[in-house]
Amino acid sequence: MSSHTTPVPMMSSACGPLAGVAEVPGDKSISHRSLILGAMCIGETTISGLLEGDDVLDTAKAMRAFGAEVSNLGGGNWSVHGVGVGGFAEPDGVIDCGNSGTGVRLIMGSMATCPITATFTGDASLNGRPMARVTDPLALFGAQSVGRKGGRLPMTIVGAVDPVPAHYIVPVPSAQVKSAVLLAGLNAPGKTVVIEAEATRDHTERMLAGFGAEITVEDTEEGRMITLTGQPELRAQHVEVPRDPSSAAFPVCAALIVPGSDVLVPGIGLNPTRAGLFTTLREMGADLTYENERIEGGEPVADLRAKFSPQMKGIDVPPTRAASMIDEYPVLSVIAAFAEGQTMMRGVKELRVKESDRIDAMAKGLRANGIEVDEGPDWWAVNGLGHGNVPGGATCASQLDHRIAMSFMILGMASNAPVGVDDGSPITTSFPIFESLMEQLGAKVIKGVL
Repeated sequence: MSSHTTPVPMMSSACGPLAGVAEVPGDKSISHRSLILGAMCIGETTISGLLEGDDVLDTAKAMRAFGAEVSNLGGGNWSVHGVGVGGFAEPDGVIDCGNSGTGVRLIMGSMATCPITATFTGDASLNGRPMARVTDPLALFGAQSVGRKGGRLPMTIVGAVDPVPAHYIVPVPSAQVKSAVLLAGLNAPGKTVVIEAEATRDHTERMLAGFGAEITVEDTEEGRMITLTGQPELRAQHVEVPRDPSSAAFPVCAALIVPGSDVLVPGIGLNPTRAGLFTTLREMGADLTYENERIEGGEPVADLRAKFSPQMKGIDVPPTRAASMIDEYPVLSVIAAFAEGQTMMRGVKELRVKESDRIDAMAKGLRANGIEVDEGPDWWAVNGLGHGNVPGGATCASQLDHRIAMSFMILGMASNAPVGVDDGSPITTSFPIFESLMEQLGAKVIKGVL
C-alpha cells in the first residue's frame, strides 16, 4: 500500500461514446524541476499549472525542508523563494518522497554537492527501487551514501564539502540519472559533462538554460554530450507548466478504443523526447490529430484530437523510440490488445525497474483478461484481438503503480466484461483528477468495487 493512502479497489466497464474536452493536469516532469530549480535561485520563482499530485507535493515539502519558502497560491499557482545554488540547509527530519522515483533522484542530485546530510525514504514501492544508479555518479562529486542492501531506500546522503566536477557516461537511458548529475554539477566548480548514448527527455537541459545556467548540448561520436558550467547564479522567473503528455495518454487511448468517441485534449506538451506514444499510435492507424500547434515556455505544444479507431494494426515499435515513451508502454499495451495482429515492444528493460516491474504487471493482467502476451528481459509482445473481441472480466494487481492502475481502467472501458484493480489509490500520485475527468467524458469508473 502507498504511504499516503489505504487500498482503494476500482472497476471500469463498457460505456457509450466518450466526448468533450479533457483538461489533464500539468506535466509532472516539469513540475518537479520547476520547484527544485526555483529553490536553487535567489528571489521568487512563480509557477502556473503545477501538477498538484502526491509526487509533486512531496517534492514541494522537500524543498521547504531544505530551506526554500514554497507557497501554494491556489489554482495551480505556486511561489518559490529560493536559497541559491549551494544554499540548501540541512533538513531536520527524514525526506519522504512517497512514490516518486523522479522526485527522490533529482532531489538527491540537487543536495549532493551541498555540505549537508539528508536521509530519504518513500513508500513500499519506492523503497524497493534501485538508487545506486544515482548514488554511484554522485560519488564522483565527493558525495557519500549509505542505504539498504542493493542500494535501496531508506538512504542517507552526505553531501560533498569540497565538490569537484564530474565526467559521466550514462550507462542506460535515464533522464532521472542524467538530471541528478546535472543538478549536482550546479554547485561544483568547473565543467560537469554528461554523455548519453541515447537521448532521453531533455526538460532539465531546457530549464537550466532558461534559469540562466551556462549549458551546451552537442552530438559527438560518444553520444549526446551535455556540458554544464558550475556555480552559476540562477535567475528566478515565471514557469508555465504545459499539460502532461503522459497523463494525456489515458483519455487519448480511451477515445481510440471506445466506439463513437471524439475527445479533445488541449495544451499538451509535445517535446520530441516525450511524444513517442502519439507517433506510435498514428503508425498503428489511430485517428489522432494535432491542432493549434504552438510554442509555450520553450516547449512545443498542441491540442490533441482523438477519435474512435476500430481498424488499428499491431506494429513493431522501434527500440530507439523507447526513451521518448517509456512511461506510456503500459497503456500502449492496452491499445495493442484492441488492434489486429501483434505489437512488439523492444528495448524496454527500464520498465522492469519502474514503480513496479511494468512488463510483468501488465502481462499478468492482460493474460487474466484473455489477451495473449509474450515477454523477455527487455521486450514484450501483445497479440491483439481486434475491436470488440477483448474478453475482460478480471481483477488485476496494480502493484502500487499509478500507470498500471490507470491502464487497466482504460482496458475495462472497451472490454466485453468489466475490469478491476485491487488498488487505485496510487493514481493520485500523478493524475489526481483521473476518475472525475474520465467520468466527465462519459466513462464508467467505480471506486470501492471489485
